[in-house]
Formats: sequence, structure tokens, C-alpha cells
Amino acid sequence: MLVLRRTLSTAISYAAKPLISVDLNRSPTEQLIPLHNRWHPDIPSVISVRRNDVFRIECVDWTGGQIGNNDSADDVKNVDLTRIHYLSGPIEVEGASPGDILVVDILDVGPLPSSMWGFTGIFDKKNGGGFLSDIYLNACKAIWDFSGIYATSRHIKNVRFAGLTHPGIIGCAPSHELLSRWNKREQDLINRCTHSHHQYSVFANPPIEKGACLGRLKFEENKSKWKEIATQGARTIPPREHGGNTDIKNISRGSRAYLPVYVNGAKLSLGDIHFSQGDGEIAFCGAIEMSGYVDLRVDIIKDGMSRLSINNPLIQPGPIEPRYSNYLTFQGISVDDKDKQYFLDATLAYRQACLSAIRYLKLFGYSEEQVYCLLSAAPIEGRIGSIVDIPNACCTLSLPIDIFSFDIRPQSATQIDQNIDRGQLAKTTS
Repeated sequence: MLVLRRTLSTAISYAAKPLISVDLNRSPTEQLIPLHNRWHPDIPSVISVRRNDVFRIECVDWTGGQIGNNDSADDVKNVDLTRIHYLSGPIEVEGASPGDILVVDILDVGPLPSSMWGFTGIFDKKNGGGFLSDIYLNACKAIWDFSGIYATSRHIKNVRFAGLTHPGIIGCAPSHELLSRWNKREQDLINRCTHSHHQYSVFANPPIEKGACLGRLKFEENKSKWKEIATQGARTIPPREHGGNTDIKNISRGSRAYLPVYVNGAKLSLGDIHFSQGDGEIAFCGAIEMSGYVDLRVDIIKDGMSRLSINNPLIQPGPIEPRYSNYLTFQGISVDDKDKQYFLDATLAYRQACLSAIRYLKLFGYSEEQVYCLLSAAPIEGRIGSIVDIPNACCTLSLPIDIFSFDIRPQSATQIDQNIDRGQLAKTTS
């Protein structure tokens, strides 16, 4: 294990040589400092740091390089979802014990200089799906190019916005007891829902050996231990009590995360770096996914879980985010497209808000799939407006109008037709 020995007085040098670096020309399973894609307390730490150390961590994109910078969505359609979420870590924090709170300061986040692009995808319904996979069945992809803090796409014309760059995944390793609880309750959900009539065909992803990457623990070196962890290790798809795949876009520069510690050394891991993301990441492969770096500082609050009554991560967002002042806000309620009433269903209400935005922006020349990708990648704001006014929950999606190079505010039909004739609105591209 590599042990970091730096203090704040020498922090100026931390960015020159990352504590964990990645080589994008190598497979995620062949990195010089191994990565992992399961949550398990026995996955060995790859580095060690002390309280108040400042350091840089590099990460591969969440698919491990399966998606290319090209104009075909075949790679999204055929992506191997057993080979995803390769995380950098685990990072041992000296002195951290179960019951503590690990304080993680996000000092900076950005793309790797050698890879100044990212992607947004809609998964095929038969391979991954997404929030609206019953409507948008086929794979689609948008490539984004970065210029400083801004992103533009050749696949979604006339849009430019500043990114709120963040790690989609951050968390500490679970204890054996917590891991067992995760696996039991998620399997119980699968058992309850398997025969129900529902739009989703997959309700949770139980442990599976296929595609498991366990860091320093190699199958060839210890087959029995590798198989034990691979068949018990939790998949990294959902968020859980430890953090994990929260996809909170505001965990960006200047943020502080308070993470529960369940094992000695905490075993912090992170990855799934996003250049930008809309609230909900509705397309599933839906932020602007990229390879990137995160600069961190760590500290410990001893016995913090009991002293602060924290059983889930607590986030203090940073002061830096895109400042847009003009929005169009779309409303959704707990009534589906067939006029069926549901009771305080906030998920359905947000879905209806998303569909309203998609149908509206289609009027300006975009395809519905382009808008679906855009809402997942751009800095949209999702809100619960009301959760008590029975029978309807009310959710909203606020879209910043200034990210477009033309005016998307409601106009008369004549004005819209004139704009289209002048070629000022978006042109549908594949």
C-alpha cells in the first residue's frame, strides 16, 4: 500500500503527481494502481492518507472507456453493464474508526487534460433502460466538447452551458453487517416485485461474479477469497447509507461531505465524474460522463455518527455553481398520460414534468431524444413543489433559457414559424 506523507504546508505540490493516476490507454482492470467496482469491507486499500492531507485522485469514466468520441450510438446500445463504475480507492484514512464521520473537502474537480470531452447516453430499453425507457426504447448518444468551464455538443445544436463538475460516486466501505443488510433487503425487493406488473423489469442488481473488479485482490492469487467477495460485494448502481452513487450535482468545488465510517480506515472510494448533470440524471447514462480528477482534503470527527445523529451522508454544497437567472419551469402531477390518478406519487410527477419539457422543446426543431439527453446533462433544477396536497404531488423542472442561442420563451404561433423559417431554431440532428 502506498502511504501519503504530506502536510498542508506542502500542499502546493499535490496536483503535480496524483496519488492515484489512471492511464486511459489501459483497461480499467489493468491500471498500475488497481481500481474496483464492488462495495465490500475486505477489498484492500490501495493508498493511505492522514488527517488534513491534501491530494489528487484521477478516475476513469463510469463505463471504463466503453464509449467512444464518435457519431454512433452502437457503443451505448451494446455497453456491458457488468463492467462499470470502476472506482478509485479504497483510500485508507489513518485513525478513522467505525462510528466516526469522515469529513471530505472537495477542493477541485475537472476533466483530465488528455480527454477534454464527455458523453450523454440513452440506454436501449433491453440493456439498461432509464427513467423514460417505456417511451424512448432505443439507444442514443450525444458527445460534448469542453472549453474551459463550458460544454457544447455537435449532436445538440445551439446550446452552451457552464458545467457544475462533480463526482457521481463517493462513499466509504460498508461493514460486514451493513453489507449483509443491503443484500438481504434488495433481494427481498426482487422477490416481491418479480411477478408484479410494472414498467420496470429490473428492480435491483444483486451481487454477481461477472465483471467484478476487486482492486489489489486478484483471482489468480487468492481464488477462494476473490470468489467470496465477488459473490457478496454490493453492486455500485444505487446510493445507500454510506453515500455511493448519489449523483448529487452540487457536490462540486468547495463542497464538504460528511460520510459515515463503518470500517477501520474508512476505505474511501470515488468515481463516476460528471462535467455537468441535470437533477435526477434522468437518462441513466445521463450526465456528461467523463474521465477526470478530484482534489481532496480529509479529516475525522471522532464518534461523529452518534454525536451528530448522522446515519446518512450530510452534504454542505460549495459556493461555486452556474448562475442562471431566467428559467422556464415545467410542472408535473401524480396523473399519468392515460389520465390515471396516483396518490402523492412524486416520481410520476417529476416524470410528467420531464415529458412536458421534452414535448415543448420539440417545437423548436429538436428530436425528443435530443431533449431527453439535454435535460439529463444540462444544469436543470428539479424540485418537489408539494407533497401534502392529496391526491397529487407536484414536481417541477426548471430549465435555464440562457443556455440556448435563441429565445425559447412562449411566443405566438406566427413568431415560432418565422423563427423556423429564418433557421434560428435548432436543427434536428442524429
